[in-house]
Amino acid sequence: MDNDSARTGARLTARMENVPFSRWHRKPRIVMGSATFFDAFDALSLAFALPVLITLWDITPGQIGILISASYLGQLIGALLFSSIAERFGRTRGATAAVFIMSIMSLACALAGNFNALLATRFVQGIGIGGHMPVAAAYINELSQAIGRGRFFMLYEMIFPIGLMATGQIGARVVPSFGWQAMFLIGAIPGLLIAWLVWRLPESPRWLISKGRFRQAEAVIEDIEASTEKRLDPTLSLDALPEPATNAKKATSWRELLSATFRARTLTVWVLWASAYFIANGLNNWMPTLYNTVYGLELQDSLFAASLTNLTQVALLLVCAFTIDRIGRRRWVTASFILGAIMLSLLGSFGAQSVIALMILGTLSYGIIGSSNAVLYLYTPEIYPTRMRAIGTGLATSWLRLASAAAPAMVGLMVDSSGIASVFLMFAGVAVVGAIAATRMLETQNRRLEDIAQ
Repeated sequence: MDNDSARTGARLTARMENVPFSRWHRKPRIVMGSATFFDAFDALSLAFALPVLITLWDITPGQIGILISASYLGQLIGALLFSSIAERFGRTRGATAAVFIMSIMSLACALAGNFNALLATRFVQGIGIGGHMPVAAAYINELSQAIGRGRFFMLYEMIFPIGLMATGQIGARVVPSFGWQAMFLIGAIPGLLIAWLVWRLPESPRWLISKGRFRQAEAVIEDIEASTEKRLDPTLSLDALPEPATNAKKATSWRELLSATFRARTLTVWVLWASAYFIANGLNNWMPTLYNTVYGLELQDSLFAASLTNLTQVALLLVCAFTIDRIGRRRWVTASFILGAIMLSLLGSFGAQSVIALMILGTLSYGIIGSSNAVLYLYTPEIYPTRMRAIGTGLATSWLRLASAAAPAMVGLMVDSSGIASVFLMFAGVAVVGAIAATRMLETQNRRLEDIAQ
């Protein structure tokens, strides 16, 4: 990128940063948020179809594990594939393709007539589910200006745990009345409509600028400016902007994530993603079973007690959304891991035999550490430049897929061999690792994306 092009890009970015959040910004957040809701719905829908399918198709415990793992493997591939597509062809195109695959394969799941067909369709559906989230996170970040970006993004990110809660309520009512196929049909039909709405969203101006498509970027920025007369700095003079750097435009490369410039931040977020989701999904997948089999609660009571975890996470995310721009990303994530480690240590050391202790300490530790999961979706796109933002986020989220697949298996082995207390102590140890990694985070609050990426 020559000096004139770099200065044009800097001017356009400055104009975009000078417009406060307005009605223009609400539409992309609502549309992408709707897609994220169905991300959560499609990811969890199988859990409510399985009780029927186990009897209907005589599915063995081993086949259940394969079916669940197939979705995680698809999500891993999707995160890597669609982040590359988003870097090359644009955020809205990448997100549209992911949502379309996710939704059309939900329809295919409903039509599956046997285990092998469902296994194949869930694997492909997982590619769409895993592909949408990192691309959407990059897109929402790139539409945001520095002041208030945390609240803007976190209010979007809350849709995912809300989707998980809604899936539980819908599944408990729909499957007994309308059959297991209804869960997949609910994910398919609205999802296809949402894919069309995502396609019609304006492309990220920052991505357009990074590709030298200045006229298209300016057209989007003009729409943003027309949505409100307010400006963050009415005295801003574009002529007074500092001279931008004249580095040539670099091609996107996976290897750059581990270059000297980005290695430390990349390794840090990889550890954070793996630690946070190892704990959160390890607890989330096992809590209903633990309440029922280890602590002897009736099935309905077990499901209710387990549902408190998602309620707690949503409540904490609401607090996070309105405080993250004051507290900062590093402080919130570090404190979350430390508090989670303390609660899990107490649970493993003194409260493992008490269901009340599990309901209090287990629920709170999940909610607290789960809030850091959402902050990671905010933070990870912030620390990379536009040319590699989606790729950096996609590769980081691949660690959550690996951790999510490993944690439930580890819990099952440890419950049988060492007892339930050892499970909570293991999670506490992982939380300590996460806390140490969190102290290495860059602080990004109220900083322009272009300044952070330098």
